[in-house]
Amino acid sequence: MEIGIDSFAAAFKGTGPNITDAEAMGQLLDRIEQADRVGLDIFGIGEHHRKEFLDSAPAVILAAAAARTKQIRLTSAVTVLSAADPVRVFQNAATLDLISNGRAEMVVGRGSFTESFPLFGFNLHDYDQLFSEKLELLIKILNNEHVHWTGKFRPALTGQGIYPRPIQNPLPVWLGVGGTPESFVRAGVLGLPLMVAIIGGETHRFRPLIDLYREAGKRAGHASEKLKVGLHSLGYVAETTEQAIEEYYPGYAETFTKIGRERGWPPVTRPAFDAVSGPKGAIIIGGPEEVAAKIMRHSEALGGISRVTFQMDNAKLPHEKIMKAIALLGEKVKPLLNRA
Repeated sequence: MEIGIDSFAAAFKGTGPNITDAEAMGQLLDRIEQADRVGLDIFGIGEHHRKEFLDSAPAVILAAAAARTKQIRLTSAVTVLSAADPVRVFQNAATLDLISNGRAEMVVGRGSFTESFPLFGFNLHDYDQLFSEKLELLIKILNNEHVHWTGKFRPALTGQGIYPRPIQNPLPVWLGVGGTPESFVRAGVLGLPLMVAIIGGETHRFRPLIDLYREAGKRAGHASEKLKVGLHSLGYVAETTEQAIEEYYPGYAETFTKIGRERGWPPVTRPAFDAVSGPKGAIIIGGPEEVAAKIMRHSEALGGISRVTFQMDNAKLPHEKIMKAIALLGEKVKPLLNRA
């Protein structure tokens, strides 16, 4: 099983010692180097267009990381394809693949925030159509150097060459999904590996959706080994479970209470957090042994997963604590998973 980190390049202000955006970006690159050094498999950078995140241009961050790392694979997490040009998305990823000597990937999705739509001139009423059309074009570009294509939201391509071409052929693309059954079926029909973002509730409740994905893929004629499932989870690891919860909960509660005000969710409470971080809950938090055991429980509940990525920088943790958590994931959690 692959294990890694996803980051939104958080730059929260007003909690603890403030740092500049430049300092926050430097710390993020240090974390990616740390993940590479301790043997993690993957590091992903999200895409947001909000004041508290610095990841509006993830390909640039990943390119900087590629120059400072040797083994770790580098991916978007996710590319908001609905509000992007698939030609440019491909060119950025292909360039990253060349810089990293074949270590680039993409996770493409619709994103959980909507700021990119008005920012780039798209209508939210076209939410589903935009993604379907742009995913179709991206897949065509992945498999063809010269592309003939016509759609509704972008000028037609009439055989133009799309360059550069990546080292990997094809460049790996995962489909990032939330809880919409149609998204799981789409990934199966296309034969794309699936990255499931589960940030609340109980993880095993996603099993019917993952079964839909695998059934759709099988009916479409895709080999079972092609239908990989990854899990993106909020999480954190410290020396002990008690320490992990004590360090993680305050920032988590503040962040998700704020997001809740935007989306109509109730404020975070400690009993609710205890439920979502418990044995069946979605948050993967604890000491190394508990974290490894919970990942294995999640894998069994979902019918087998190939990859799990941790999203830690939502909890406003100090840089040194995230660096320590990354070390524990590589040096303790990953060996436990390998032995299991």
